[in-house]
Amino acid sequence: MKRTIAEEYVKRLDALRSEMLAAGTDVYYVPGGDFHMSEYISDYFKCREYLSGFDGSNGEIVITKDAAYLWTDGRYFLQAEEQLQGTGITLMKMGEPGVPKLSDFIKDSLHDGESLGFDGRLVPAYFYDIIKKKISGNDIAFITDIDLVGNIWQDRPALPSGKAWILDDSYTGMSFDEKLSKVREKLSEDDCDMLVLSSLDDIAWLFGFRGNDIDFNPVALSYAVVTSDKSVLYMDEEKAADIKDQLTAKGVEIKGYEEIFCDLKAMDPSLKVSLDRSCTNLKLTSSLPGNVKTFDKPSPTVLLKACKTETEVENERKAHISDGAALTRILYYLKKIQGTPELLEGRITELDVAEKLLSYRAEADDFKGESFAPIVATGAHGAIIHYEPTPETNVPVENNTLILLDTGGHYMRGTTDVTRTVSVGTPSEKMKKLYTAVLKGNVALSHTVFRKGTIGRTLDILARKPLWDLGYDYNHGTGHGVGYLLNVHEGPQNISTGSRTNGDTPFEIGMITSDEPGVYLAGEFGIRTENMMVCVPKGKNDFGEFYGFETLTMAPFDRDLIDVNMLTNEELAAVNEYHKVVYEKIADLLPEDVRNWLQEVTKPLTR
Repeated sequence: MKRTIAEEYVKRLDALRSEMLAAGTDVYYVPGGDFHMSEYISDYFKCREYLSGFDGSNGEIVITKDAAYLWTDGRYFLQAEEQLQGTGITLMKMGEPGVPKLSDFIKDSLHDGESLGFDGRLVPAYFYDIIKKKISGNDIAFITDIDLVGNIWQDRPALPSGKAWILDDSYTGMSFDEKLSKVREKLSEDDCDMLVLSSLDDIAWLFGFRGNDIDFNPVALSYAVVTSDKSVLYMDEEKAADIKDQLTAKGVEIKGYEEIFCDLKAMDPSLKVSLDRSCTNLKLTSSLPGNVKTFDKPSPTVLLKACKTETEVENERKAHISDGAALTRILYYLKKIQGTPELLEGRITELDVAEKLLSYRAEADDFKGESFAPIVATGAHGAIIHYEPTPETNVPVENNTLILLDTGGHYMRGTTDVTRTVSVGTPSEKMKKLYTAVLKGNVALSHTVFRKGTIGRTLDILARKPLWDLGYDYNHGTGHGVGYLLNVHEGPQNISTGSRTNGDTPFEIGMITSDEPGVYLAGEFGIRTENMMVCVPKGKNDFGEFYGFETLTMAPFDRDLIDVNMLTNEELAAVNEYHKVVYEKIADLLPEDVRNWLQEVTKPLTR
């Protein structure tokens, strides 16, 4: 008899436990990333998904002799509950009362004489530091070089083999030499001799290339080392074929991807090394000579990359106009199909909408692809914060409910990430109330003015307060940084209730950040409104320098969902002014019928 999907995951866990027994390990840890601690990963690295079926972007598994547990954050609670059914894997909801931290759970699961195993290429060095400290004094062994999932994954995909390509300086406004000079200047300030880079977007940014190794993330598998007199890029020869000549002409030495381990082992131990243990794998840090002095700190590339140049910001403005026109066309389409037999008979699905929006975006000459898997969620699917329609989950667009569209694109002129929630049919008063509360939060954050030095945690309340006033909240951050034709999630800045790694970085001019409050009612619907904003100067006086935000996203809100009586005069004016700008910026890019519709829906709202 054919096994169910859940039974297949049970079988895989049983096979893994057999490998654990053979390897002499009592607890095995499977993180969710790749060798570079990337948030999104290529198929080769999807070990956690292979074992559990859970395919959210954040999740880690601990397997013991008789049980298995998966940790994930609030964005994925509903999704994980569905995908883990029948697998025997217990969901551990991170941050919830009574749920232990993963490191504490591992510590409590190990007893004297036992061992913890994992693949050291997949585990960040800082996590190893935490575990080692927690179990210090106990007789626990570490086995850090075993890829047990690889032993049982018979049809495992190959490592990605796409070629890297050069992004011309004309798009970014800063040359490789300028970037390298700034990095070396920071290294000198920190009294360091060498920088070891592992984060793929940092490497792509510094050396001025993009790649094709991870879906939706234009990066290429690589490592890099920078000193005062040399820069080395570690990348497979075939992958580097189209960038080698240009980079070597600039003094870059290109070596094989795996050669970094031998080079680090053979390095001069008197050199002082800067690296970030949160995004550098244990195998890499363990390759350094034992007596070398290391400094654990974020790479200088992180902040340099986050503060977009004037050229990048201007390009992003243009990209968002093009992107907004594509999104507006799908918003018009969703309004146009209301009440049609095609909709009422269930012949328009979530995937249909996603594919149509992709086709609109692809009409732009410089479109390079989607910036993440599109979230197109009708009805109750909208309450699954990062729901992604697949052939297995795809359903018809429902009538008289909401559809949530969280999508984005990569263009030569930048990267977009935008969310709009649309009423299909007649919305309820509850939908209007909550949509307007979310909109109020979005407007409050985007229109705030703050002193230089302000961090995202300080601003988060602005987006949440309208929902808190009604007794609602959302279980995700309010804002994240966005790369320039790079990762759609980029640090170091973020806007959230709690700090994360590098989460206390103050806003600086040129940082591009999302503004995305939302509310999610399980079994009913979800609402999110997301715009991209760039940090801009607002003035300077005796009290200091002041910054604010300029909204980049150009697409209308759904006026059918706005309760104008909930808006203050200032909020009403802000929405009307935004709609005026949207029409002015994108109208000429639209077909006549869409343009006429946009003119109507961006007319001033009145009480």
